[in-house]
Amino acid sequence: MGDRGATNDHAVVVAGGGPTGMMLAAELALAGVDVAIVERRATQDLDGSRARGLHSRTIEVLDQRGVADRFLDAGYAAQVQAFAGVRLDISDFPTRFNHGLALMQGRFEQILGGWVEELGVPVLRRRDATGFTQHDGGVDIELSDGGSLQAAYLVGCDGGRSMVRKAAGIDFPGWDATTSWLIAEVQMEEEPELGVRPGSGGGIGPADDGRIGVVVTEPERRVGDPTLDDLRRALVDVYGTDYGVHTPAWISRFTDVTRQAATYRQGRVLLAGDAAHVHPPQGGQGLNVGVQDAVNLGWKLAQVVLGTSPDDLLDTYHAERHPVGARVQRYSLAQNALRATDARTDALRDTVADLLGTDEPRRRYAGMVAGLDIHYDLGAGHPLLGRRMPDLDLATAQGPRRVFDLLHRARPVVLNLGTPGGVDVSPWAGRVDLVDASYVGRWELPVVGPVAAPAAVVIRPDGHVAWAGDPGDGGLPDALTAWFGPPVPA
Repeated sequence: MGDRGATNDHAVVVAGGGPTGMMLAAELALAGVDVAIVERRATQDLDGSRARGLHSRTIEVLDQRGVADRFLDAGYAAQVQAFAGVRLDISDFPTRFNHGLALMQGRFEQILGGWVEELGVPVLRRRDATGFTQHDGGVDIELSDGGSLQAAYLVGCDGGRSMVRKAAGIDFPGWDATTSWLIAEVQMEEEPELGVRPGSGGGIGPADDGRIGVVVTEPERRVGDPTLDDLRRALVDVYGTDYGVHTPAWISRFTDVTRQAATYRQGRVLLAGDAAHVHPPQGGQGLNVGVQDAVNLGWKLAQVVLGTSPDDLLDTYHAERHPVGARVQRYSLAQNALRATDARTDALRDTVADLLGTDEPRRRYAGMVAGLDIHYDLGAGHPLLGRRMPDLDLATAQGPRRVFDLLHRARPVVLNLGTPGGVDVSPWAGRVDLVDASYVGRWELPVVGPVAAPAAVVIRPDGHVAWAGDPGDGGLPDALTAWFGPPVPA
């Protein structure tokens, strides 16, 4: 992607063209919003891939947009969920993707970038956002090449050292680094010990092009650019040998620093992905949570920009996603606490492993890691309220349809499962899609289990349920107004 159609005025400017920034731009483009990405890299190619796969819910949100097959074809299905070194199988979960996807971040970005290009989003490369000024009419953004952009909103998807977050004055509290790890793709003369290394927070496995991927704890915390000798030293410390490691494609260093932005919004400036939360990559949460941040924010920001909804709809982004980020922080801190190799921690880790070997704890933690149990607090109501909508196989007048098929355009859907024509959404015509359908079968949610079938469901563009119940009870108009703007008088 190049500098196609760049102008000095966009409704939204996204600072950072990694997975989060590109997913957000795609969501806005699907809604018809003029969005541009500012990205320092000359191409979408990565020098190394920290993230190595997608969790189930991330595959689902890509399926909601009709592009999941592009990613599935490039990777392979695997049970990638884990906690404290214990693999957590989700093959019995009620989802079409009861597995994760082994796929390097570099390949993920290339595929996602291709989709963003198809959607016509301009990517302004070889430049950074270096500062900005907010005012009543928007945000004036300074660029590293001396140019500037004006936008109604600016979203910082510019990583853990986010300029946008710092310039907005948003606090970033959390835990300082205590340990460093090396992550690399290499060749080895000897056959290594494959798999997660208990207590180390790392392991060894296959990588692209026949290389071997390594994540290994360093004997002492270090900073700066790592070398092959650093990697050899760390391998010997953990495994007793360096396996004849040689010819690294790349080597990188990360730490256990764990921080979260105090707020995800400051006026016309918002944060998503690593700009909003950083933590160690064990468990593969970072990329996945960032993509899901983008899907939560995209439709809300689009409705505000297009004048459909009031500005305070954006406050629900922080309200919903900050608790998710905080939970990932706790997950990361707990994982790090179990990393020590003394006898007491070994005993604790063994106890946790025994617990996760039983069904209920496995389902609970696997659902959390996979992102399938996320429950936004939307108040009292049906058990579906605030949860992901199951991808049911529906019967409609137009033939069989899957629920996720209905979300390809990133528009709200009112699903009427009662009497055809029994739901009236005409005051929101053009903003929501009404689908009359029927479904025969059990409704079941991951972790939660079976739930009663509602007569109608309001599905937000991010796939979460905004309302469920009987249309005759009177709550439907209030839900439509709250989430998709006031009704238009007849």
